Amino acid sequence: MPSSPPHAPDSPVLLVQLSDSHLFAQADGRLLGMDTCDSLTLVIERVLQEQPTIDLILATGDLSQDGSVASYQRFRDLTAPIPAPARWIPGNHDDMPTMRAAFADSGVLDPVADVGAWRVVMLDSSIVGAVPGYVDDEQLALLERALADAGERHVLICLHHHPVSIGCRWMEPIGLRNADAFFAVLDRFPRVRAVLWGHVHQAFDRERNGVRLLASPSTCVQFAPGSEQFQVGQEAPGYRWLRLHADGTLETEVSRVTGIDFEIDYSVKGY
Repeated sequence: MPSSPPHAPDSPVLLVQLSDSHLFAQADGRLLGMDTCDSLTLVIERVLQEQPTIDLILATGDLSQDGSVASYQRFRDLTAPIPAPARWIPGNHDDMPTMRAAFADSGVLDPVADVGAWRVVMLDSSIVGAVPGYVDDEQLALLERALADAGERHVLICLHHHPVSIGCRWMEPIGLRNADAFFAVLDRFPRVRAVLWGHVHQAFDRERNGVRLLASPSTCVQFAPGSEQFQVGQEAPGYRWLRLHADGTLETEVSRVTGIDFEIDYSVKGY
């Protein structure tokens, strides 16, 4: 049975997505010149200023840059001031066995959460040792069970990798490799309302067959939208909030911090 944060079934629910924090074992670790611990701290401060009541935190992958226990403990400690339960999924930089060994008993890795009139499904799209994503047979079966058992609940599905093109040519090969199989399951269940992901370090908002497709900023470095080659964007770190209503509609916006100034270090290859 899915674990369920307590909530009145007919009330809107407020979710906060934190993605691609890329924390290191060292507190002063930097990604492309940005102190990722500092930037996440600023984003969380903004969350606390803007969102008085949060029902669920969604951490959609690349919590860590180095897959270390210390980096995951740092993520948990930095997000602890947010008074809400959380759900985590791994990205291509994460180490799922490490995450599981350190936090399996905490509930953050539970793949299904029912909150209000909604069901949230967290899918692992990571491939060990690879940058692109793939939803394997086990995850597809989990998704199908979660959708089949959702009853009258509306459904939000979260994963790390983008299942559609976002218009960045260099990111085309590193998205979800079996998006057709993923959507073949979704298309059979009309209660799916939205798909949410990270990985792309930029905002994205489209619709497919009546399902909202959403990507969000990183809590650290951003990537330039529409870029042909790898390029760091100029926008600030941020997060996405989602207000999910009992009738299946949703409101969502991205919020970014201010006062971040750093020099891009392109000597670091890739991300």
